[in-house]
Amino acid sequence: MTSIFAVTDNEDILALQPRLTAEDAGVRRIALIDLADLEEPDGLLWLVDRLGEDPAEEVRAEAARLLEAWEDEEVVQALCVALTDPAPAVQSAAAQSLSLLKTAAAGQVILPWTAHADVSVRIAAYRALRELRFVDAAPAAVSALNDADASVRREAVGVLGWLKQLDALPALARLASDDPDTEVRRAATGALGLASSAEVLPALRQALQDHAWQVREEAATTLGKVGHIDAGPALVEALSDDYWQVRLRATRSLGRLRFAPALDALIDTLGHRISNLRKEAALALGELNDRGAVAALQAAQDDGDPEVRKAVRIALSQLQ
Repeated sequence: MTSIFAVTDNEDILALQPRLTAEDAGVRRIALIDLADLEEPDGLLWLVDRLGEDPAEEVRAEAARLLEAWEDEEVVQALCVALTDPAPAVQSAAAQSLSLLKTAAAGQVILPWTAHADVSVRIAAYRALRELRFVDAAPAAVSALNDADASVRREAVGVLGWLKQLDALPALARLASDDPDTEVRRAATGALGLASSAEVLPALRQALQDHAWQVREEAATTLGKVGHIDAGPALVEALSDDYWQVRLRATRSLGRLRFAPALDALIDTLGHRISNLRKEAALALGELNDRGAVAALQAAQDDGDPEVRKAVRIALSQLQ
């Protein structure tokens, strides 16, 4: 331990030495915080050392948290190694610090860890790369769409979505339709919003029939983002979904698409018992720019919910 202090003449760091090497783990942990507050490069040596070598889980975890502000290659590598720490608290702190990094150089260090045998390490590595928007991670993420672990597949989808990898759309469409995990299907469905053409419509229509309402909700949202008018009929059908959350997203997307044939279905939705859905229906009717909605909107001006009344006023102003 003391050899590290031999390489610095910083008086503030040397003054912390008795506490940094104390027998009590709590004392060492607080001393690490004080050391980090100095923001001295010499102190970085000790933080990295304690992350890997301190016998106390709480001290290693604190070191991992404190290293979030540093992007030196040595620090990033140490945090990656800490993902394999036997203590979950240390793994979690290291993963969180890695997710806050911003440089491409950090991405180069993290990328090899996406092939680690430990599932939790692969998950943390892809999560960090997603936040970095590290372009070189795309090939590994495409391969990870076939990972045996659902959480890894979900993180890989996130990487490809953030990177806007259009080449990955066929693989994402496959996951949206066929993956056995609900959250993977939901994430892949959302990632299909990268597209602006009709090529993803079949997968999104199928997702709109998924047995999990969360996937259907995501599909209804994504169809609006893609912005293709051919999505309209499927969204109108979704206005009859058993879950109001799906109906709400379908309503919003129909307004976004300005799908005129949805007029009657949206007028019916304006009478739904859930106020959030009535509000979205009013706003969507305004977007359609069809004066056939005026009478229904006027009848809704006295709705019991002030947000619905506000939406009705906005819609009527659009149709004047």
